[in-house]
Amino acid sequence: MKKINIVGLGKLGASMAAAIADRGFHVVGVDIDKKAVEEMNAGRAPVQETGLGELIEKNRGRLRATTEHVEAVLESDISFVIVPTPSDERGAFSLQYARWAFEKLGAALALKKEPHLVVMTSTVLPGACRKELVPVLEATSGSKAGKKWGFCYSPEFIALGSVIRDFLNPDFTLIGEWDKKSGDLLEEFYSQIMLNSPACCRMSLENAELTKISVNSFITTKIAFANTLAELCGRMSGGDVDAVTHALGCDKRIGARYLKGGMGFGGPCFPRDNKAFHFMAAELGVEARIAAATDGMNQQTLSNAVRCIQKSVATGSTVGILGLAYKPFSHVVEQSQALQLARMLAENGYRVLGYDPLAGEMARMELRDKVMIMPSARECIQQADMVVMATPDPEFAQLSPEDFENAKPEMILFDFWRVASEKLRLAEHIRYVAYGRGG
Repeated sequence: MKKINIVGLGKLGASMAAAIADRGFHVVGVDIDKKAVEEMNAGRAPVQETGLGELIEKNRGRLRATTEHVEAVLESDISFVIVPTPSDERGAFSLQYARWAFEKLGAALALKKEPHLVVMTSTVLPGACRKELVPVLEATSGSKAGKKWGFCYSPEFIALGSVIRDFLNPDFTLIGEWDKKSGDLLEEFYSQIMLNSPACCRMSLENAELTKISVNSFITTKIAFANTLAELCGRMSGGDVDAVTHALGCDKRIGARYLKGGMGFGGPCFPRDNKAFHFMAAELGVEARIAAATDGMNQQTLSNAVRCIQKSVATGSTVGILGLAYKPFSHVVEQSQALQLARMLAENGYRVLGYDPLAGEMARMELRDKVMIMPSARECIQQADMVVMATPDPEFAQLSPEDFENAKPEMILFDFWRVASEKLRLAEHIRYVAYGRGG
């Protein structure tokens, strides 16, 4: 039975550690944050993620954490490195934290006699592993890759809020291998972890690095196209973006996933990976016009949203925004278009109220005194001249006409995702406007 260590106990790292332990493996988590280590050792989740706390508690006998890289490496067979690789001012990924982690791992490998596999999981640009990270391991360990220790690049394709499910049930696993032996070892390990027997795509380090950012860049293009269809349908007599995208999604060459007109994409991955794709192409002398256009179209979606609201209610009016995270079931507000919308409206002279089932406190920290965060959807609605459903959270689909009863008589409900109930859409005291549907 192989033993695993996970370097970095953020949302992905902590979730991977718990999921792998739940599959019967002994796992040691490593983090420089003593609080994260203490939380995991106490059987608690060091970060917020669906189902994480329960899974950690369930597997306390196989899961522990430490701040010492040497200890973790000496007790394990495989190291997964999942540290932040933040975007820099150029749109590339910074390797600052990765280099530091690799120095620690290399020093630990120098003390180890048994074979070991190092797997870089964080997103990086093509060439980063071979040219910058593996040399760090070689210099600090005193040995060459493929000899005493192996190396792979293997990113995960997960979404915040469903990390554990996505990790255990991927569409495919991606392995960039230094050599065949390293790839064989990692593929065999994945075969024991994944629940759905996914395809395994093995290739060079550089091709795997490109594949990772290409997936997210392609998805953002699909989202931007769907939002363009929503704009077109909204200006057509009888236009209905859901009818159009449903038909498009039935074509197997296109597929229905991510093909739904609404607000633009946000979060910690999509915007930055698309920018990174454009940066990488420029560095290689390729003009990636689609990636650049996608980013521009995403910002245009936000501008269109502001314009729609300005046409509906006068400056100085109160606008209530339901949903502030970048997507439902998430505390994350990074690059959230709903949050940006709230900020832009406040800066343009509107009184803005906001509510989110999970992200209220994070939104409050970001928006500070510009937007009033309300404790419930109903309280947000009661004070507003216009209510905007900015995320397709199921809680908003359950709102009823009674929730709007004490609202202002000229209440406007702008539904970006067309999730409002039929009763709400037909209520006499509400003027319902659906984004992506023409008059």
